[in-house]
Amino acid sequence: MKLNNYKMIAHRGLFNNEKGIPENSIEAFKLAVENDFAIELDVHITLDEEIVVFHDNNIKRMTGVNAIVEDCTFEYLSSLNLINTKYNIPKLKDVLDLIDGKVPLLIEIKNTRRVGKLELKLMEMLTLYNGKYIIESFNPLSLYFIRKRYPRVIIGQLASKNMEEVSSNIKRFILENMLLNFLVKPNFIAYDINYINERFVNKCHRQGRYLYGWTAKTKKEIENFIKICDGVIFEKPKE
Repeated sequence: MKLNNYKMIAHRGLFNNEKGIPENSIEAFKLAVENDFAIELDVHITLDEEIVVFHDNNIKRMTGVNAIVEDCTFEYLSSLNLINTKYNIPKLKDVLDLIDGKVPLLIEIKNTRRVGKLELKLMEMLTLYNGKYIIESFNPLSLYFIRKRYPRVIIGQLASKNMEEVSSNIKRFILENMLLNFLVKPNFIAYDINYINERFVNKCHRQGRYLYGWTAKTKKEIENFIKICDGVIFEKPKE
């Protein structure tokens, strides 16, 4: 297994919310392509079963509307503007058409509900895509679903030592310690840079897994973690 061209990965595209280039927007992806960066993006499935590119489960932070992505139709979502710009929540299909294999993709599955529908539709779309992609998720069940049905697809476990948003203590312990890796068999680990040290790097490499650090937000963080990780998921440092 070789993961080339994933050294620098633009988190949600090369965005700048403060300057009117919203995260996970068509413009942010265009800028990442122009700068030849791999792209990390997030996918959800809508009420009418369209796959859209958006990070949060709730759309309020980026649109001002208090609603869950999966409870909305794409027609409704596409009528909303991202942080008062002209840009809207895009379909994954339109993003794939834009990128068209020019740079590699790191696709995060955002699924806190029943596994299957989103994962199948995503893979049906990606099997027709003429470009390089790998898949990651915090949800090991999503990854296991893909591992069983698409064993040749490169998948990665997202994790952190601080997942306070998970309400169940047992579930949080399992996710923080990646206890389902024996089932998922991830090809790579994407881990919170706040908890990456030399020991952890060596452990991943001994297990034959690549390690990506997220999310570097300063020049110093990018410089530090690009040295010890196989790649860095980064946001453009503020000027």
